[in-house]
Amino acid sequence: MGSEAQASRVTFGVLGPVAAWGADGEALDLKGPRHRAVLARLAVARGRVVPLGVLVEDLWETPPAGAAGAIRTFVGALRRAIEPDRSARTGFRVLVTLGPGYALRAGPGDLDALRFERLAAAAASAPAPRALELSGE
Repeated sequence: MGSEAQASRVTFGVLGPVAAWGADGEALDLKGPRHRAVLARLAVARGRVVPLGVLVEDLWETPPAGAAGAIRTFVGALRRAIEPDRSARTGFRVLVTLGPGYALRAGPGDLDALRFERLAAAAASAPAPRALELSGE
């Protein structure tokens, strides 16, 4: 990974409270529960686009008037937290707009749930000492 990518690397946690950490390991301010719900929904989509309408349906049993605008506000706040040093002239690289919705572009090492799946699969077929080491990770 290049120095620019490493400097802007964000890791995400969805196993437990939804959280994100900057390259320096400091927790990012993700704002309120709906912001975190949007981030969690995008994380479980594994990089696929989640249409705006689906996000609205997922966040509210009975969506209020202006729900789509609220989602856009949540996404904007998340983007500012995730990519605070992004130049206004460059596109977003982590939480992107694609077609009818949004996608989270986190690598498999940047999302705790994906790391867990990968390590659990590796531990299942590893010799006991290595399996124990992998399960500790």
